[in-house]
Formats: sequence, C-alpha cells, structure tokens
Amino acid sequence: MLAEISLNVIDIARNSVRAGASLIEIRVSIDNAARELTLQIIDNGKGMSEEQVSRVEDPFYTSRKTRSVGLGIPFLKQEAEITGGSLSIRSEPGKGTEVTAVFRQDSIDCMPLGDINSSIFALVTSTSDDVDYLYTYEVDGRSFSLDTREIREIMQGVPLQNPEVSDFIRTFLDENKRAVDEGVMEV
Repeated sequence: MLAEISLNVIDIARNSVRAGASLIEIRVSIDNAARELTLQIIDNGKGMSEEQVSRVEDPFYTSRKTRSVGLGIPFLKQEAEITGGSLSIRSEPGKGTEVTAVFRQDSIDCMPLGDINSSIFALVTSTSDDVDYLYTYEVDGRSFSLDTREIREIMQGVPLQNPEVSDFIRTFLDENKRAVDEGVMEV
C-alpha cells in the first residue's frame, strides 16, 4: 500500500501515459460536510475492454510485459474500501478510462491526501510534451484548475521543464491550494 493518496495519483497517471493518453484529467474533491474525498483520473488513452476492466482489480493481472503483477488499482481499491468508500472504473476501447475512488475521511483507516501539489508538479514537469494535464482541486465548492494546454499556449514552445516555467507552476499550485483550503477563494 502507498502511504498517501497523492502517490496513487502518480501511479494511475503513469498508467494513463503508458496507455497512450494525450490528456489526463485529475480531480481531487473534498466535501467536509459529507466527510468524503473523491479522486478522479480520466484519460483519453487506448481504454480497456470489459474483460480487462473486470481483471484490472486483480493484483496478479497486468497488461505490462516488464512485470507480472499490477498493484496500483488493487491497492487504490483496498485503500478506498477500507474507509467505507468505493472504487469504480469505466473504460471504453479507443476512448479512454475513468477511475474514481471515494474515501470516507471520518474513517480511522483513511490515509492522508499527502502532498498532492508535489505529485501534480512531478507529473506535469516530467512527462513528455505530447501529454497534457488538467488538474482540479476542490474543497467545499471552492476550486482552482491548472491546465497545461493553457500554459503551453502562453509559453509558445518554452518547455514546462524550463526552470522559470516550473517555478511558476509550483507557485501557482501552492498559492491556489492554500487559498482553497483556507476558504479565501470565491465559490
């Protein structure tokens, strides 16, 4: 098992990259009244057949050739369900995959979200230029989004790994998450 939810984001997003996704949407939504944290990762990769979807929760099944087990989805499912939450996967060949995990935050077994900004930053600045991310972070209706397509358009070819661009991305993530967490942003 992974120590925090944000590490699962990296694992699932890397699966999306391996599946040929050019756009990966990552949504973290926290509803404090309901005591729920919902994580969604949606990609436009190659998708999976119904048979693959039914098998993906099995730790001894993987489509990868480099190892014979795939623990990302089974761990995420266990981590969500142990809190009283759930995991669902929808996928269609040629269209992509959507993974949704719901965690009950009032469960003693709910792991922390962790450093989600560092996870998103690592994905955005380490993935090739043919993969974009749309990240949305929401708490009780307040939210912000980071869309690498917009950043690329503004930067006109300057790579996201450029130190000035990556510094901007890090600052943007940190300032906006803090504002959402503190309730400073307008709903």
